[in-house]
Amino acid sequence: MYTRRKLIQVGVAGAVGLGLPRYLAARPLKAHAKSVILLHQFGGPGQHETFDLKPGAPDGIRGAFGAIPSKLPGVPVCELLPKTAQVMDKVCVVRSLNHRMVNHNSAAYYSLTGKAPPLDDIRLRDTLDLAPAYGSVVDKFRPADGGMPSFVAFPHRLADGSITPGQHASFLGKRHNPFLFTQDPNDPNFRLPELSLPAGLSIERLLARRELLRELDKQSDLLEHSATAQGIEQNYDRAVAMLTAPAVKKAFDLQAEPAKYRDMYGRTTYGQSCLLARRLVEAGARFINVYFAAGIGGQGLVNGWDTHGFNGHKMNPILKDYLLPITDHTLPVLLNDLDERGLLDTTLVIWMGEFGRSPRISKAEGRDHWPHCYTALLAGGGVKRGHVFGASDKIGAYPVSDPVSPDDLAATVFSLLGIDPGTEVRDALGRPVAISSGQPIAGILA
Repeated sequence: MYTRRKLIQVGVAGAVGLGLPRYLAARPLKAHAKSVILLHQFGGPGQHETFDLKPGAPDGIRGAFGAIPSKLPGVPVCELLPKTAQVMDKVCVVRSLNHRMVNHNSAAYYSLTGKAPPLDDIRLRDTLDLAPAYGSVVDKFRPADGGMPSFVAFPHRLADGSITPGQHASFLGKRHNPFLFTQDPNDPNFRLPELSLPAGLSIERLLARRELLRELDKQSDLLEHSATAQGIEQNYDRAVAMLTAPAVKKAFDLQAEPAKYRDMYGRTTYGQSCLLARRLVEAGARFINVYFAAGIGGQGLVNGWDTHGFNGHKMNPILKDYLLPITDHTLPVLLNDLDERGLLDTTLVIWMGEFGRSPRISKAEGRDHWPHCYTALLAGGGVKRGHVFGASDKIGAYPVSDPVSPDDLAATVFSLLGIDPGTEVRDALGRPVAISSGQPIAGILA
């Protein structure tokens, strides 16, 4: 709460060039989370088949699967998620997320950045005019230590026809791009060549070359006059820091992980990606995007959660044999593993897609895209355990209490990391913009 005197002081500051958003950005915030793992479920999981079941709804609305009780009293989950049911006491269920973007690329951009796209179009182009990814903002304001990349994204690059925007630093500059790789962590030969020096080149020789380049750059004044050169310099520095930090290479060495844990997470691309995310948290990475799939799905037992191209009968095998089992195998394992290692309290885990699915099941189309009300799970990192926030109506179509937007979720994430949501950055045209236009969701904070 701001007193009249404080607001007057802010007004005076604004008169000399310090506006309210910048004043607010100067306030220190307590960081509850050190790291974030965003488990992005491309395609849009259906709330009716996961965590907002409507067993009392009429046929054509309720899902084909039954409901089972969970460790969170009064909160049933899908019968195909029995292991997840046992960790719901660690989770905060948000059932009232909503927005208006019905196309995958537009909605996914919103979910990856917390910023509404300029238009709702499947052909939304990935340009530097659009907002940066969550992790890039975090890299700018809460960078990791010791050469560890702050923002890591894997094992896919999202696309629905064209590359999905919101996966990189955009106008913040290339230095804040994620360390992105698309190699399969489940491959027996998984390794990242980016973390290895060429044969015959020692760390000492690399550092000596680096110092020589610095001297040449100083003499040519190139860095003073060229933004491009500055970007190359910054990327080079990041690469050298990663190559010379033993902890970085160790974190990515899945072969060093005991077979017990590799088996526990599941010998799948997604399972091993979640295990790698835990290792990166231990090593000090700040923001980790784990993409469930590269594509939206709808073509059998591959890719993401987009099942609307199938009628009720045909979409059931995709959910029953692929999407729900792999979720049930990995999500509870990750949460339990983090908790047992004492990491969950300082690691925010987010499980969500870009939207949900329509309440009515069409015989021709199944459940269609539905951004008007959908569910996300949050755990750890300063959010309440065993809590439900918001509610949908009796058919799961619209929020009936506490509606929140991706903007509000973004403000919550930044706040939990100790970054004021009102902090300003400069967009592609040099205009000041706040990193979030939402409000932290007070009702989910521990």
